[in-house]
Amino acid sequence: MVICVEEYRMPLIGDKFPQMEVKTTRGLIKLPDSYNGRWFVLFSHPADFTPVCTTEFVAFQKRYDEFQKLQCDLIGLSIDQVYSHLKWEEWIKEKIGVEIKFPIIADNAGEISGRLGMRHKQAGGTQTVRAVFIVDPKGVIRAILYYPMELGRNMDEIVRMVKALQIADKGYAIPANWPKNEIIEDHVIVPPANTVEMIGKRKEQEKTGEIKCLDWWLCYKKIEYF
Repeated sequence: MVICVEEYRMPLIGDKFPQMEVKTTRGLIKLPDSYNGRWFVLFSHPADFTPVCTTEFVAFQKRYDEFQKLQCDLIGLSIDQVYSHLKWEEWIKEKIGVEIKFPIIADNAGEISGRLGMRHKQAGGTQTVRAVFIVDPKGVIRAILYYPMELGRNMDEIVRMVKALQIADKGYAIPANWPKNEIIEDHVIVPPANTVEMIGKRKEQEKTGEIKCLDWWLCYKKIEYF
C-alpha cells in the first residue's frame, strides 16, 4: 500500500509548531494549543510491536516523572491505527510491567508525519523515522533530532536538552557535554562581552567572584536551577 499525502515544508528550529488536531490514545489533542504554557517532546517511531521502538517507549516512560518536573509532556507518534497503539500499550504493561502514561498519535493516513518531514523514504513512506521535536511553552520548535530506524535514541540526552534549553531562556549558553563539561564542568556560559564597557563589567564581576573567566570573552558561572 502506498500512502499519498500532500507535501509540506519541513518545520525548522525557531518556527511555530504547525497547528493540527490529532487522534491519540488519550483522545483528540490540538497541537500545539493543548500544551500552551508547557514544554512538550513529540517523538515518532517506525512502528508498533517492533523491538527498538519498544525499548524506546519503556525508556521514555521511565523518565516520565523527570520530564513532568520540567513542566514537559511527552507525545508519541507512528503510522499506525489507535487500536494498534492501545494493544501495544497493553503488551508493554503485561510483559514488561511498565504503564505508558503519555498519548500516542495515530497517524495511519500519514498526513501528520508528512507535514513534519518524518516519513522514511526507504520504507516507501509507510513508516516514520525516529524524529524528535522539542517545543517550548509558546509553541516554538526549539530543537529537532533525527535518528535512523536501526538506532535507538538516548533519552537522557533529550532530558538534558530540555533542561539546557530552559536554562538558555534565562540568558546563558550551555557548554558541550554539560553538566560534565571538560573545561568548566557544571557551570554555564555568561554571554560574551561585546562592548568596551562590558569588558570592564566582566572584569569587575570576576573580581567580586560573581563569575569566573578564562578571558573576557569566555566567562562562566554556577547557577542553582534544578
